[in-house]
Amino acid sequence: MAQKFYVVWAGRQTGVFSDWETARTQVDKFAGARYKSFSTRAEAERAFASGPSTSVRSASKPATIRVPAASDSSKFHVQIYCDGACEPNPGNAGSGMAVYREGNVEELWFGLYNPSGTNNTAELSALHQALLYAKGELESGADVQILSDSKYAISCISLWAPGWEQKGWKKSGGEIKNLEIIKTAYALYTSLLPRIALTHVSAHVGTEGNELADRMAMHAVLTKTEEFRQYEPIDVPQILRMRAG
Repeated sequence: MAQKFYVVWAGRQTGVFSDWETARTQVDKFAGARYKSFSTRAEAERAFASGPSTSVRSASKPATIRVPAASDSSKFHVQIYCDGACEPNPGNAGSGMAVYREGNVEELWFGLYNPSGTNNTAELSALHQALLYAKGELESGADVQILSDSKYAISCISLWAPGWEQKGWKKSGGEIKNLEIIKTAYALYTSLLPRIALTHVSAHVGTEGNELADRMAMHAVLTKTEEFRQYEPIDVPQILRMRAG
């Protein structure tokens, strides 16, 4: 039988897996699981990086749960949207975060201003902050989903980092950019598995949490706020009228 490769976009751990049993443990009885099988690793890695299409079906062997929308707030106690902004790129960078509890926005965070950043460093820093926040929520017993519109940041942490680590944090073809933040975020991410869900969300399609995180990231850039701190008061319509990243 030809080997298949399994992409998990939403599960206990996301990424590309080379055997069904490992992939199955990520999606079996996981609410909102999203996954598919592919004939080659190259196809699987491209599919993971581009995100699931609306035609995604289950992998070739059945899991217990089929796929509702990945951002269905009813499946998680806490959802954390994170985003980064940079203007110009490279240049002034900042990160933002929107925390939802039981489907309602509860906290907004902004900061981590870096005058010599990039969009990728801002996205990675935002994801790291989301993981730090998630750690506390998981310790209190909550189910947590982190949502980012950065395929790069998600791939670094959940897909590429394991291979880089096995090779002594090296890759063929050159240096690993943003290595320190990747190593820090990856170590935290792996310590939270399999209790954390890391999900890609499309940018600027009207998803409120993503839009709020975007505004917070741009607010960090415009105010040059280095500390990562809460934004108050939370007036969603007014915040959405703020400058987008």
